[in-house]
Amino acid sequence: MMIRKTLIAAAITLVVAQAGAAPSTMASPVAFSAQENARLLSTMNGDRGKFGLDTDHGYAISSQHPGAHGHAISRMHHTYKGVRIFESETVIVSDQGGNIVSEAATDRRSGLSAKRFNVKPSLSGSEAIARAMKNLPAAASHIDPPSAELIIFPVMKTVRVAGAENKAEADLNALDVKEVVDSHQLAYLVKTRMTKGGEAVFHNTIVNARNGSVMDQWSMVQSVVGTGHSQYNGDVPIQTTLNGTTYQMLDSTRGVGGQFGGMAITNANHASTSNPTPGVIYTNSTNVWGDGQNYINGGSTTNANGQTAAVNALWGLQNTYDTMNNVLGWKSLDGNNTATYIAVHVGTAYDNAFYTDTCKCMYIGDGSSFTSLGSIDVIGHEMGHGVTAATSNLTYKGESGGLNESSSDINGESVEAYARNGGTGTVINPGNDWVMGKEISKTGTPLRWLYKPSKDGKSPDAWSTSLKRLDPHYSSGPNNRMFYFLAMGSSATTTSDYYSKYLVQAPKNMTGIGIDKAYRIWFKANTTKLTAGSTYADARAAVIAAAQELYGVGSKEAKAATRAYAAINVGADVAE
Repeated sequence: MMIRKTLIAAAITLVVAQAGAAPSTMASPVAFSAQENARLLSTMNGDRGKFGLDTDHGYAISSQHPGAHGHAISRMHHTYKGVRIFESETVIVSDQGGNIVSEAATDRRSGLSAKRFNVKPSLSGSEAIARAMKNLPAAASHIDPPSAELIIFPVMKTVRVAGAENKAEADLNALDVKEVVDSHQLAYLVKTRMTKGGEAVFHNTIVNARNGSVMDQWSMVQSVVGTGHSQYNGDVPIQTTLNGTTYQMLDSTRGVGGQFGGMAITNANHASTSNPTPGVIYTNSTNVWGDGQNYINGGSTTNANGQTAAVNALWGLQNTYDTMNNVLGWKSLDGNNTATYIAVHVGTAYDNAFYTDTCKCMYIGDGSSFTSLGSIDVIGHEMGHGVTAATSNLTYKGESGGLNESSSDINGESVEAYARNGGTGTVINPGNDWVMGKEISKTGTPLRWLYKPSKDGKSPDAWSTSLKRLDPHYSSGPNNRMFYFLAMGSSATTTSDYYSKYLVQAPKNMTGIGIDKAYRIWFKANTTKLTAGSTYADARAAVIAAAQELYGVGSKEAKAATRAYAAINVGADVAE
């Protein structure tokens, strides 16, 4: 259901910081000691032989997170002569005794040993940055200094698997093709974060380290347009801190450390999007904030009307944190409970909201074509990008880019459902609308429909070989539909928005398992199995494996995962 505003101003219930923190279902965090990491690396290096690898190959721990039931999640880059192999990595889940529970990998190392690959570049990092900049808009301003990392870049090609050689293109299933390494190139991964004309110009560029050619480039603006104020959410409780006689929008009960020592909402106060500094934490003389009305462009950002954007941002941040913590035992964006912040009133009438990996934070605009940005599904979406950046780090292009965006949409809808049902408990009950951005639309038309992505006129409903050429906001469509079917089921009526022609087994209307189980399965797949270069076929395998681990091999949940992917032309259908 939709909770609507009932009072204009004055009765927002606020909970000060002295109240207890939300409970966690997670065991005490696993310590990642130097000795344990050394033992893990020794174990992995000791197994090189079974993959046909020599001692030039190695592993480098890239990130670690506490997992459920006292498990630890370790992500490892594959290296060759100490240089990272792009999108080649292993995910290890280990128990409290250091024993490996599961291992998932995307392996793109094949052939490097035989070639005796030379890792000495002909270009410097600064020269690679200069080459990358030639492909980007002139006169753009840097937000952060550009960087260049030397990598081994696998050049990929799509091939058909045995038995699919003669299939018509339109009849191909996602499992009929696979991505294989065509060659390896020494390259630089150049990261540039700039703005021009008030718009973010974030790119990753692959520059050949021998001849300086640009091999690949993709946008890193992981954003969605959205809205939301307490005018849509009613009177909401927010966690604040009392400092002397002044209240702050600083939630010290959720998250630790970070730039502000806790989860914070700051006032960017129309700072240019070319220099999006967070500004200062919101303060107030009383613990009643906002007026429940959409921000009046040009007005004060600190009076009651200006505070409303901050109210909604803090409510969204708290509900996103609580959804992941209370339901999954996952703390903050990185699983390690590191505090983040949201800055509101960025730019002037800025029609966007975005997450940035440089500060691991979010910026919310006031909107012009839309109302103020900061709805519950948008906050959940943007924080979902932070979770993905800290874990699978799905590359923001091709099929992995679509999975990245879809993961954020899934997070946004799940957070919305949790919040609409009071934001408490360890289970997510239905309550979301299964569309993105409806609240902001001045016409009432959503930005995206999870159950029928093609309703936006640009997103496909199912996988095809053309999917990897789409913008990630559109290539996310099939996986969004998969998640809807997994949670809610489908229809056998051919004219229904919920029908899939790819479900051919009985019953043709698959049965959903509920949003709670669907979210748990997807989150486990994203954080413990998917890697940077994962495809839709990889996602299918990861989600089925996650369902089997959570609910058992042969369970109705595992069958539903298989059917949900079959419904978007990824793998074959099975009978329930």
